[in-house]
Amino acid sequence: MPKKMEKTSKVLNIILYVSLLAFVGFVVYILYLNQEVFYTAHDRSEFIFGTPFFHTLMSKPFGLMRYVGAWLTQLFVEPELGSAVLVAIWLLIFCVGAKAFRLQGSASALMLLPVACLLTSMVDLGYWVYISPVRGYWFSQSVGYLTMLLLLWAARSTPRKWHLAWYVLGVCTYPVLGWFALLFVACLILFGKPSWRELLGIILLIAITSICHTQLYSYLRADDVVMAGFPRFITPIDNSPRLSLPFWVLGAVTVLIALIQKIVGRGKWLENSSATVYSLTSILLPITSCIAGIVFTSSLMYNDKNYIDEMRMVRLACNDNWKKVIQMAEINKKPTSTMVFIKNVALINEGGLLDRSFKVGNDAVDIYNPDSLHVSLLDIASPLVYYNYGMMNESIRLSYENAIQAGFSPFYLKMLARCALACGDKKLQERYTTLIHKMPFYGDWQPAPVTKNVKELMACYPDEITGVENSDSYIVNNISLWYESNSKVASEQALFYAMMRCDSRRFWESLRNFIQLHMNEQFPLHAMEAYILFMDKAPEKKRMMLPVNYSVYERYKKFWITLENLAKSGMKLDKVSEEMRKEYGDTYWWYNIFGRKYFIIKRNVGHEVAS
Repeated sequence: MPKKMEKTSKVLNIILYVSLLAFVGFVVYILYLNQEVFYTAHDRSEFIFGTPFFHTLMSKPFGLMRYVGAWLTQLFVEPELGSAVLVAIWLLIFCVGAKAFRLQGSASALMLLPVACLLTSMVDLGYWVYISPVRGYWFSQSVGYLTMLLLLWAARSTPRKWHLAWYVLGVCTYPVLGWFALLFVACLILFGKPSWRELLGIILLIAITSICHTQLYSYLRADDVVMAGFPRFITPIDNSPRLSLPFWVLGAVTVLIALIQKIVGRGKWLENSSATVYSLTSILLPITSCIAGIVFTSSLMYNDKNYIDEMRMVRLACNDNWKKVIQMAEINKKPTSTMVFIKNVALINEGGLLDRSFKVGNDAVDIYNPDSLHVSLLDIASPLVYYNYGMMNESIRLSYENAIQAGFSPFYLKMLARCALACGDKKLQERYTTLIHKMPFYGDWQPAPVTKNVKELMACYPDEITGVENSDSYIVNNISLWYESNSKVASEQALFYAMMRCDSRRFWESLRNFIQLHMNEQFPLHAMEAYILFMDKAPEKKRMMLPVNYSVYERYKKFWITLENLAKSGMKLDKVSEEMRKEYGDTYWWYNIFGRKYFIIKRNVGHEVAS
């Protein structure tokens, strides 16, 4: 019999370790998939070295945890390092939690559930990563929960008569731990039945806390005080209660584990059960905990390829790595509008905008957004785009406006430093770089030299702040007005964005200026395609007679023949678009008819053909 029990014990240990390894492998895989998310989290998270930022956070409950979280978030500048620190914290949570709740054997697998909740909170944000108002979010909850478990472990290691002192300490740690202090007291009450003296003490503590609240935190709402530090994702125009779900589950799971341990008593109840019940429960508990954690995280994780590619392109563009930006754009066949703009900026710097842009693609798809979140190019990369178009005042204004809401993160400080360098303000540049140098891993950072294209575009027109809300269409409309410039770079942009607007009037004005400035140069392919189209469909008085490639003209005629045949067949617009994309998706003609996302198209294919 002892040998049989020993064999059973080995099998149960193997099942436990396999379940733990499976969950750890899942965690590592999820963290690997979100490396760009973590870099963006660091790039858009505020941490200003100095006492003002520290005192600002400390003026509210849970402020110390948020300060520690904000500092640790900077480690995501190297995503592997930040991920390793996160895994280390979660391993401590697992080990300390098992000690605090006195979970033995297979019962220790229950601590996988709190870790799953914390992992989910890291990967379910989606586009909130750009505008989240929660400082230190990425580490503060894990650090706060670990601190709570350490206190619980220490409290349960002391004699029962000291519990009243721990209740007092729990209330006193409220400014530090926030809602985790409430969770600590709740777990401690569940583990030991409070005496009438302790209940009286708890009531007195609540009364004292209420008085302290009116003195210290009178500017906070009651629910913000009770649940201080509990993440809420709310802005004046957006609200996502869904993102708070992992923390509600975290609190519920913690209380549930305490109740289970209270009922069964240190997990030894299994030994008093029959061998069958003992074995079955010991097998199911780790497997069920592992599967539940994986399913919970997988079901709530924000999983979208464009979301990751967009972040990677912004990161590459910030480092002026335009070749890799173009390589990514060539691979991605359904980009977002942000990716389209960054790709076109890359083609400005690498050359070939009017020869390659529509081949790669300019038809943007809508971002995948399960919430009603208002996020666009404005929040993701507008300062970067405006900088590369030489509009420094617009870039500075947008950097400040976004930083006021989301914080003066490395992304905005770096953009402000680059704009100051471009404007020749060395003192302001030094001020921004000094702030950046105090961040981890940025000790030697300097803004990249201003490129020739940026200098030329800055000199073309006075950079005036319009006060108009910036959007995708605003950039297109504004730059398409540069057709009177004597700059080759500006004339190219004016012609390109007149084509993007599908505006024949501005196209002819921009083309005339472009030809004059690019005399004796090869006629760009996409400009030729637009010229053929507008000569055929919009032959205005200001048109020009230019030689075109015969093969391009023949392809244009085949384009319209194919389109007319598909339209006459009664096929729907979206089906026609996909059929035409297969052969003509690399042309300006396809974009002009099907691909423009900046304007509402109310006509059907039949009307397009008739026109």
